[in-house]
Amino acid sequence: MNRHRAFPWIFPFVVFVLLLAASPHLGLSPRAELALRLIAPAAAAAAFSRRVLDFRCAAPWTSALVGLGVFAAWIAPDLLFPGYRDNVLFQNSIMGTVASSLPPEARADAVALSLRAARAVLVAPVVEELFWRGWLMRWIERNDFEQVPLGRYAGRAFWITAALFAAEHGPYWDVGLVAGAVYNGWLVRTRRLGDLILAHAVTNACLAAFVLGTGRWAFWL
Repeated sequence: MNRHRAFPWIFPFVVFVLLLAASPHLGLSPRAELALRLIAPAAAAAAFSRRVLDFRCAAPWTSALVGLGVFAAWIAPDLLFPGYRDNVLFQNSIMGTVASSLPPEARADAVALSLRAARAVLVAPVVEELFWRGWLMRWIERNDFEQVPLGRYAGRAFWITAALFAAEHGPYWDVGLVAGAVYNGWLVRTRRLGDLILAHAVTNACLAAFVLGTGRWAFWL
């Protein structure tokens, strides 16, 4: 029964991750691949997660500033210290290498770039916040996760979630850990998933603008 209740929190993220891994092997054009990665997780969330999705914000302006701060923390090490990630601490057989998942031929394609940015800003924040902070952070504390209010602080759940969120970001695990801790803390403060979705969307929007403006494609894993 608990697994059925978890389904709307987990399923869109599962679709998101599976397509990230599988779509490069499907033989699709870059546009078609990016469209699939955008549409399928969005459709999964729309079809199965409407009951649990809540976009209301307790502090929208501050949430946007939190998202901006996470963006700044994300790019700061690489800008301040050129070659910062060129060592085994960040690039190894477990964490992978610093390389963009965006095919080179898509980098001059306005449609492909628009699809990639839309996925980062509109889809990833929703499916990731449903999974990481909507479900996992509560489930670690208690199997019957719906009995745990959103944003209730428990040290073990807080830091395990932050660490796993960091691991998801491979060679950027260090800034992923910072982001995970900040997002977790902001949920503890606001107790609203909508604030987390907004903060995450602002981070990703700023990162998309940075990547498109500078051509530093490696930031788009």
